[in-house]
Amino acid sequence: MTAKLHLSITPLLLLCVLGASVVHSHAAENWPQFRGADARGVSANANLPDKWSVTENVEWKTPIPGRGWSSPVVWGERVFLTTVINSGETEAPKKGLYLGGNRPEIPATEHVWKVICLDLATGKPVWEKTVHQGRPQTPIHLKNSYASETPATDGERVIACFGGVGLFCFDFEGKELWKHPLEPRPTRAGWGTAASPVLHGDRLYYQCDNDEQSELLALDKRTGKEVWRTPRDEKSNWSPPFVWQHEQRTEIVTAGSGAVRSYDLEGKLLWSLRGMSSITIAMPYAADGLLYVSSGYVGDKIMKSLYAIQPGASGDITPPEGQRSTEFIAWWDPGIAPYNPTTLVHQGKLYVLYDRGLLSCFDAKTGQPFYVKERLPRGPGFTTSPWAMGDKIFCLDEDGQTSVLLAGDKFELLHTNTLGGEMCMSTPALVGDRLLIRTDRHLYSIRR
Repeated sequence: MTAKLHLSITPLLLLCVLGASVVHSHAAENWPQFRGADARGVSANANLPDKWSVTENVEWKTPIPGRGWSSPVVWGERVFLTTVINSGETEAPKKGLYLGGNRPEIPATEHVWKVICLDLATGKPVWEKTVHQGRPQTPIHLKNSYASETPATDGERVIACFGGVGLFCFDFEGKELWKHPLEPRPTRAGWGTAASPVLHGDRLYYQCDNDEQSELLALDKRTGKEVWRTPRDEKSNWSPPFVWQHEQRTEIVTAGSGAVRSYDLEGKLLWSLRGMSSITIAMPYAADGLLYVSSGYVGDKIMKSLYAIQPGASGDITPPEGQRSTEFIAWWDPGIAPYNPTTLVHQGKLYVLYDRGLLSCFDAKTGQPFYVKERLPRGPGFTTSPWAMGDKIFCLDEDGQTSVLLAGDKFELLHTNTLGGEMCMSTPALVGDRLLIRTDRHLYSIRR
């Protein structure tokens, strides 16, 4: 009887296992939001290339008109990205960190805001939609764009965000399903917007921190109708929200200069944490049971905090002065956070890429350093977030050069790859065995 029962259920078990494998494989082929489905920037695909140039391992490259620093997102055979085309002259951005990038005058020329869909296998356009046309209502920094927010997709719809203009939802065939206007708001020094929306369940979450009316917004992803709107006591920030799912609950974590705040799925405050730098850009994310939040504005001399936070917190969890760990803070360091790039946790180690081309590595569980501020090959600056694949760490500078390092507790540069000086400020997408890199002129598909 036992043997017969075992034989009778084996095919069913096999089908379940195969079905689960197919689902997992399908998920691995998608890159639905900024830094991927889990916002970590890590791929488990061993076939991703680690060497490329303008010709080597380039499957295709497609010219992208206008300017946009949004990352590409991918589902199935569709690649989505955004851009804004200026009918007049657009001043070329300088690379690197510098003063003097403020451009307080609003451009007087007509601009066209677009959502673009490409075929993943060929890079050829599938459809292109204009969502807005006219003169911009707000200025931007010389290095920013009017299309810096990365879209989000769930496999049925793609939602593109243009700060100060609106959120626009399309199906995969390019039919507009809904649009939700976003009021133009003043930002710090007129730098513009960049925080990307995220999808979770039936909702879209968008963190809009500015100098006039900051808020966290929840929309029904199917209709675009507002579900709730929570005011935030913040000024301008550029960090996307992160939906943190752990054993106790699901919460929406927002990084801000005033405080890190976490909300429940109805927009009610769960906990908060003070002690960030005066500008916050990096996206929170979770790895191996801890939440990582960083804020390291280069203009601040003291407070450049990086926190590793335990789940289950409530109330104000700001650590007392001089205390580096508490009940809900596994560890924190007030002086190690980067400015633009989001940090990276891979194989138990936390990598910090600094804008001026330095790399540090820490124990992700304890914060203890393995190496600190080792020099990468000199480039004009690093804005994109690092990513990982297998035993390698990748750091892409603004000049299109990628430093490839051996993952581990010792600093070891393996080689560098270059894209011929094309400017890069968009964090790549890791899709199956393809690496999609957006430059100021093209979208590259890098593949063995």
